[in-house]
Amino acid sequence: MSNDFFRPVSGFDLPRYAGVPTFMRLPHVPLDDPRLVQVQVGLIGAPWDGGTTNRPGPRHGPRQLRDASTMIRAQNGVTGVRPFEALRCADLGDVAPNPADLMDTMGRMERFYAQVRAAGILPLTAGGDHLCSLPILRALAKDRPLGMIHFDSHTDLFHSYFGGTMYTHGTPFRRAVEEGLLDPTRVVQIGIRGTTYDSEDRDFARAVGIRVIPIEEFHARGVTDVMAEARSIAGSGETYISYDIDFVDPAFAPGTGTPEVGGPNSWQALQVVQGLSGVRIVGADLVEVSPPFDSSGGTAFLGASILFELLCVMAGG
Repeated sequence: MSNDFFRPVSGFDLPRYAGVPTFMRLPHVPLDDPRLVQVQVGLIGAPWDGGTTNRPGPRHGPRQLRDASTMIRAQNGVTGVRPFEALRCADLGDVAPNPADLMDTMGRMERFYAQVRAAGILPLTAGGDHLCSLPILRALAKDRPLGMIHFDSHTDLFHSYFGGTMYTHGTPFRRAVEEGLLDPTRVVQIGIRGTTYDSEDRDFARAVGIRVIPIEEFHARGVTDVMAEARSIAGSGETYISYDIDFVDPAFAPGTGTPEVGGPNSWQALQVVQGLSGVRIVGADLVEVSPPFDSSGGTAFLGASILFELLCVMAGG
């Protein structure tokens, strides 16, 4: 089969507001399609926010991100990378959640991503809330722990919520460390800020060796210096990238459930991803885009642009 099958539909051939919206206008290749064996990077929707504890809405994120991503073109304007020529990419569709059962949904997600991994495909996921990262990591890190570079305003390292609820969007990386899915000495969290209930999450990070770079340090040092350290922490080992849209200041990304002021602007939001060049990425996600709080669609377009930057880095850019 010609690689042309895996090229996005051009806006010169079909207007961007027309046709069925797939991620970046790529072909849809479900897991039972025989063409799956040719796919190198699979873009996947995780329309689920069962871990949300305050303002819901990210379950609608993948659909809005697909629509916004129809504006993505063939070439990165900064790096010059043309990822759709470097890699065979496809939209693998959505993981089908069970909105009434959190544990069942995590099982469904783990099985879906286990199939993706078995096919040798690198997953690039659009969430969904941040609990989505846990079943993805369970599938990708089943036989060895991964490193992680994590962009967020929250650590998501809390032990539990409401006296013993262990699975929320504030606990996925605590569980991932406990389950041996992440090597905490190869984990860095960038952009952490906001008011807190206590210091439990940061105490845990210090105890296990996770590097937390708070927002004041990020701003003081700048993107280039911070990302050099992040690459050093990840090292040459396999690394997962997790990007919560609330890493970005809500002035630039208001469409999220737990915004925190004082964050990076939209340009810095793209720069940090460009700073991942050279990292051995085995999967990535962009989570917590919430359409009910994104009346202009600007948050979704920023999210789609971040997904494109991630794809360019995965293509070697």
